[in-house]
Amino acid sequence: MPKVRIHQIAKELNLTHEKIVEYLSKRGIIVKNQFQALDEETIAFLRKSIIKEDEKARARLASKSTPVIDVKPVAKKRSIKKEAAPAEIEPEEAAAEEEEEEVVEVEKTAVDIPEGATVKEYAEAVGQSPNDLIKMLLNMGEMCTINQVMSGDAIELVSEELNIEPVLIMSEIEPEEEFHDEESQLEPRPPVVTIMGHVDHGKTSLLDAVRETDVISGEAGGITQHIGAYHVTHNEKSITFIDTPGHEAFTAMRARGASVTDIAVLVVAADDGVMPQTVEAIDHAQAANVPLIVAVNKIDKSNADPEKIKQGLTEYELIPEEWGGETIFVEVSAKKKTNINDLLDMILLTAELRELKANPNTTARGVVIEAELDKGRGPVATLLVQRGTIRVGDPAVTGTAYGKVRALVDEHGKRVKAAGPGMPIEVLGLSAVPSAGDSFMVVGNEREARRIGEDRALKKRQREQMRKHVTLDDLFDRIKGGDVHELRLVVKGDVQGSIEALRESLEKLDQSEVTISIIHKGVGAISETDVMLAAASDAIIIGYNVRPDPKAKDMAEQEKVDLRTYRVIYQAVEDIQKACIGILPPRIEERDVGRVEVREVFKVPKIGFVAGSYVAEGKVARGSLARLVRDGVVVYEGKVGSLRRFKDDVKEVKSGFECGVGLEDFKDMKDGDIIEIYEKVEVARV
Repeated sequence: MPKVRIHQIAKELNLTHEKIVEYLSKRGIIVKNQFQALDEETIAFLRKSIIKEDEKARARLASKSTPVIDVKPVAKKRSIKKEAAPAEIEPEEAAAEEEEEEVVEVEKTAVDIPEGATVKEYAEAVGQSPNDLIKMLLNMGEMCTINQVMSGDAIELVSEELNIEPVLIMSEIEPEEEFHDEESQLEPRPPVVTIMGHVDHGKTSLLDAVRETDVISGEAGGITQHIGAYHVTHNEKSITFIDTPGHEAFTAMRARGASVTDIAVLVVAADDGVMPQTVEAIDHAQAANVPLIVAVNKIDKSNADPEKIKQGLTEYELIPEEWGGETIFVEVSAKKKTNINDLLDMILLTAELRELKANPNTTARGVVIEAELDKGRGPVATLLVQRGTIRVGDPAVTGTAYGKVRALVDEHGKRVKAAGPGMPIEVLGLSAVPSAGDSFMVVGNEREARRIGEDRALKKRQREQMRKHVTLDDLFDRIKGGDVHELRLVVKGDVQGSIEALRESLEKLDQSEVTISIIHKGVGAISETDVMLAAASDAIIIGYNVRPDPKAKDMAEQEKVDLRTYRVIYQAVEDIQKACIGILPPRIEERDVGRVEVREVFKVPKIGFVAGSYVAEGKVARGSLARLVRDGVVVYEGKVGSLRRFKDDVKEVKSGFECGVGLEDFKDMKDGDIIEIYEKVEVARV
C-alpha cells in the first residue's frame, strides 16, 4: 500500500492538518509534522474515529436544532451559542462544527501553476512574496531555496494554506513537432541502411567492401565496437550505412540501428546458416516495420550453400522473389567483392520505391546514433540528419543536452560546414553527452536551447516515475478504453517444442477485440535483449520453464515491463484469455527472498546430497520454497530440506555466508547451479 501523509488524509477528511496532528497527539500517537507518513493501522483508526465522531456531532446538532421551527430565529441562535459554551461539549464536536462551517462558507480560487514550478514561479503565480513562501515551507518542515522545484506534496499543502486550488499546466517543450512541407520543397534524400546479422558472418567485411576502406584492422578481435555511420556513392546516388555491432553484448545498439533506418540488410553466411542473432535481427527489423534485403555472404567458400540459407529463412516469413515471395536475396562475397554492385542496385531500387524525400531548406532535425565523451574534444554526438540542414554555429538541443555547434566532422575525420538530410555527422559543442536514440533539433538561439534542455531533464525525471507499459492486470481496461488493439508477446521457453505448443494455443484464443502477436520467440533464459525489445514494443514477456537472469530482472523492473513465468502452458493461456475479458483472479506473486550459488556437491551420510553453497543475495531458511535453475532452465521446484553451517543445523543463513543446502526429494545438483529462494504472496488485482 502506498504511503499516505498527514496532509493527504486531512484533505480526505475535510480537516486541517493541524487538527489531525492535535487529534493524534491527544491519543498518544507522536507525529513530527504534516509530511510524516502514517501506517495502515493509524489511517484506519483515524478514518473510523473521525467519521464516528462527525456523525455524533451531526446527530447532536440536529437534535438541538429541532425546536427552531416553533420559536423566533434570533432567540434560538442565542440559545445555541450559550449551550455551546459549557465544557461538557467535547472539543472534537466543536472542531467538527467549526470545520463544517468553514467548508460551507469558503470557496477556493483556481490558480494556474506551471508543472515543475520553482518556489519563485509558484510565488509569482499565487501573488505571494518568495520569502514568505519559503518561511511557510520552513514552518511546515520542508527546506526549499528560491530556485528549487517544489514537490507535488508541497504545492498541495501550501495551496491548502493559501485557500487556492492549484491547476497544473503542462509546459510545451517540443515546438513545431508536426511538419507540413509542400511537395515542391521536398527533395530526394539518401536511404539510411542498417547492416545486421550474426557475429562473424561478415557484416563489417561487407561494409568495408562497399566503402573500399579498411575498418576491421583497427577493431579489437575483428568485431565492431561502436556504431559507425558511413556515406557512400553509387551510380551518382548517395547511400548512408549504419554498421550495428554483431556481438551479443551490443544488442541494444543493434535494436537502436533498426529504429532509425529505412532499409535493413541482413547478412547471413552461406557456410553457417541461420543463427540466434540472425533471428534477433529479423525480429528487431520486423518490429520496426523496416523492409529487409538478405545478403548471403561468403559464397566463395567451398562449403557454401545459399539454397539452404533461403530454405532456413522461409520459417521467418522471408521468402525469395524467385520462389514467389517479396524478399530480395543477393548472393555476395565481401572478400572477393563479388556482386557488391548488385546489392547496392537493390538498395537503391528499394529506396526508389519508398520515395524517400525531405526538405533540406529548413532548420535541422534528426536522431543521435551514438555519443561519447572525448578527452580532447568533450561531448561528441554522431547525428543522422533527417530533415533540414545543420550548420556550424547553429544553436541545437538533443535530449537534455544543448549548446552551439562548434564543429561538424564527417566519417573521414574532415571538418565540414553543413550536413543535409540522410547525412551522418559528428557534432561538437554540446553541454553534455546525449543518449543514443535522442532526437535533436536546431532552435532560434542558445537561450531557447538551454530552456528546452532543462525542461526536458525535468520531464525525463517525471516520465521515469510515471512510465507504465501494458500489463495483463490492466489489459482489459486498456482494451475498453481503446488504448490497446494488439497484445504483443515475447515468448521464451526451455525447448522449441514447448514454444510452438504455446504459440498454437494462443492462436486458438478469441481475437475479436485484441490481436495477439508474438514478436519474438526463442529458447533459453530471459535476457536483457528480450526485456529491451519488450520495452521498445510495449510487449509482455512470457517465460515457460525458464527464468530471467539477474540483470534482465533488474532491467524489467526499471523499465516496468510485465515479465511472467509459468510451469504449465494452460496457465499462461488462461491468464491471457482472462486478462482480455477482465476477469483475472487474484494473482499469486512470487517474491524473491534469496539467491544461492552451488559451489560443490557433497554426499553426507543419513542426509543425502548437500550442495556446498554461497548465499549471494538475501537469505535462505530451512523449509523455504526453492527453485533450482541450470543454464536459465528450471530443473526443480520444491523446498529446502536441510540447512547447515559447518556441522550445525541452522534455521537461516544470510547473504555473504557459506552453507550446506539440501533439497527435498532431489539429488541431481551440480556445480554452478543457482538455487532461487522465494515466497508466494496473493496480490489483489487493481
